[in-house]
Amino acid sequence: MPPSFRIGVMQLTMEPLEEMLEHARVMDTVGIDTIWLAEAYPWWRKHGMEARSSTVVSALMARETERLTIGWGIISPFTRHPVQAAMDARVVQEAVGPGRFLLGYGTSKIFLNNVKRGGEKISTLGAMRDAVTITRGVLEGGAFDYDGRIFSASVPPLAREAETPRGAPPLYVAATAPKMQQLGGELGDGVLTPSITTPAFVRYTRDNVAVGAERAGRDAAEVDIGCTIVASIADKRDEGRDGAREIAAMYLANKFQNIRGAADTLLDLAEIDMDELRPVAEAMERGGRLAASEQVSDDLLDRCKPIAGTPDDCVAAIEEYRAAGCTHVMLELWGDDRARQIQLFGERVLSRVR
Repeated sequence: MPPSFRIGVMQLTMEPLEEMLEHARVMDTVGIDTIWLAEAYPWWRKHGMEARSSTVVSALMARETERLTIGWGIISPFTRHPVQAAMDARVVQEAVGPGRFLLGYGTSKIFLNNVKRGGEKISTLGAMRDAVTITRGVLEGGAFDYDGRIFSASVPPLAREAETPRGAPPLYVAATAPKMQQLGGELGDGVLTPSITTPAFVRYTRDNVAVGAERAGRDAAEVDIGCTIVASIADKRDEGRDGAREIAAMYLANKFQNIRGAADTLLDLAEIDMDELRPVAEAMERGGRLAASEQVSDDLLDRCKPIAGTPDDCVAAIEEYRAAGCTHVMLELWGDDRARQIQLFGERVLSRVR
């Protein structure tokens, strides 16, 4: 069966722990489907924020919520060997209970730069294939031997009497480039798009996922398309858009500073030229996200296609993404009083898009 349409929130793990846990509790109360933990890396220290581990935070969130599904969105296999990631996943499975955990992998060029491996020629496709295969194989519990291009593993079978959850959670592949998106269609339960996703990029992703799914003899409609979308909501349109302007500024600067080349198609489909981002990136370096947001004009923000503004604006934008083929909206919320924003989505948007 095709995946149901879900609304989630992307939570950056560069914020105080109690703030993240409070956001999760509010999501749990108002009916948000998922929280995705975007693992922050030390790059954020340049902008006054600290990186925190998604795997640790997810286990704590599990104990603070009752129905909210928790996703890693994403962790990099270069931060933890896939066998270690499977061990971390078992903890989260045990903490949340059945059906409340999603595991997202992405290779993360930012992390590779932080650990001074960014200049190496690394097969990110090979790393992703190995990571998904090993993690799924270990969690499924049988004897597992695998020699991969980047990662390998040899793990004995899980004993029948072992006290542990069983089975692997849905595994997602974070993908910007076409070959990675095709790999997600071939072996992933879902594919996750990057920030500054637009409806045009959703259609591009869906087409590539279909190629990979066909290659593997799978039904592409069964692959969940999770879309990371700049978002903010308020009763007043300008206030809602200003929150989205902040998060758009952070990620437009990131595209310019850290993943030039990899983001070309993403920006081309948004009709954004890389040279437009230089003032945003320079302001981010000079004065942080608020200074950078001042360089994001209304026109540039519109081309980012945010889910932002009033509740009516947000409903209309969500429907545009659904029509493009998104099956799992991941709201990258920013702006003032995000707990209140989550409540607004729960109270005035969710029932209108389900």
